[in-house]
Amino acid sequence: MTPEAKVRYLQAALILFGIICIVGLYSMMRLWPPGWVWTPAQPQYEQMLIGVYATLGVFLILAAREPLKNLSMIWFTIWSSIVHGGIMFVQAMEDETERAHLLGDIPAILLMAAVLWILVPKRVTAK
Repeated sequence: MTPEAKVRYLQAALILFGIICIVGLYSMMRLWPPGWVWTPAQPQYEQMLIGVYATLGVFLILAAREPLKNLSMIWFTIWSSIVHGGIMFVQAMEDETERAHLLGDIPAILLMAAVLWILVPKRVTAK
């Protein structure tokens, strides 16, 4: 894959994940709570999480305009998603009532990190 093609795929992924962060989290919390809402239900926590991810989504879409100038934003998304998904994985393994998250939000957040990791240029030359 050419570097230019990789950047175009990265732009598309940033827009897609941005939209998912803005509308997908809330939607999945309503459509399949066992895989997306931790028990007992905590509306304040859910609102905070939706707000943080919606904000992330806006910035991912903005980063898509010029991904090579927004690599720190993209790498933050990758690493914070790995950390967040890892913590959720441990919690789901420790609490059997939360195992549905192993099929819900945990793979979703780790998939986002993996796709961005694969698409982000590892070296950028100055022009």
